[in-house]
Amino acid sequence: MTVAVNRAVSLPPRAGLGLKPEHYETILASRPDVGFFEVHAENYMAAGGPSHRYLEAVADLYPLSLHGVGLSIGAARNLDREHLKRLRGLIDRYRPQSFSEHLAWSTHDTVFLNDLLPLPYTPETLARVVDHVDETQQWLGRQMLLENPSTYILFDESTIDEVDFLTEIAERTGCGLLLDVNNVMVSAVNHLLDPITYIDRFPVERVGEIHLAGYDETVDSAGDRLLIDAHGTAVKSDVMELYRHTLILSGPLPTLIEWDNDVPDFATLHAETVLADAMLSAVLQYRDAIRVA
Repeated sequence: MTVAVNRAVSLPPRAGLGLKPEHYETILASRPDVGFFEVHAENYMAAGGPSHRYLEAVADLYPLSLHGVGLSIGAARNLDREHLKRLRGLIDRYRPQSFSEHLAWSTHDTVFLNDLLPLPYTPETLARVVDHVDETQQWLGRQMLLENPSTYILFDESTIDEVDFLTEIAERTGCGLLLDVNNVMVSAVNHLLDPITYIDRFPVERVGEIHLAGYDETVDSAGDRLLIDAHGTAVKSDVMELYRHTLILSGPLPTLIEWDNDVPDFATLHAETVLADAMLSAVLQYRDAIRVA
């Protein structure tokens, strides 16, 4: 059953960055032109310490996005109420403009698996995810965004297309969606699908944030391309082109550059936001010109 949720205050339609501890001092000293910063909720669930002092200082200067990686919203078990309480505490403390989680599972019985694992798309899993999204939004007192996954396998038992699955969750719960364009590219290449068709069918009117990242590439046992959602390099050119196609359909949206492994110096990360901001501006001008014509 859909619950009433408060709509989050929107992030600006700019490019943002993940906040990394090695960049705290640089950010506070230089106050770079960045649209927003995003943090993984689980990194800030301790009550105090230096990380919170830095996050408080950054949140005083920039809009904040809170991104969860451990809620296990697709798990075949109840949500962890203690985890939900800690999430609520963070949201009450920092009042982020956005909260998001993954369409994935990472728990089984009492075991936590350090990975975001895929789901079969069936009526049963759809009902479970809907219930968990409803419960999360009720606990947090606000709307959440649900992110499309990067996948490496498909389930024989799946009977629902991924875009339809996500759309149905959003319609039943009132949640928003986080569209990870790199995940679309990774999954499409791995499953020999067309990423443009995926984006064309995606309900972009429900998207509250976009993610961009770099992938790694290898080949599978059949010699076909295999992309890995690695978050350790700059955004690839094909992902940027897919991003441009997305923005033409959706209009400018808050866009996070994810770079979580082999994190470079801040100047390198900031250069990625400059490219994304330029794309956002160019697409806005294009859409304005189309409307005038």
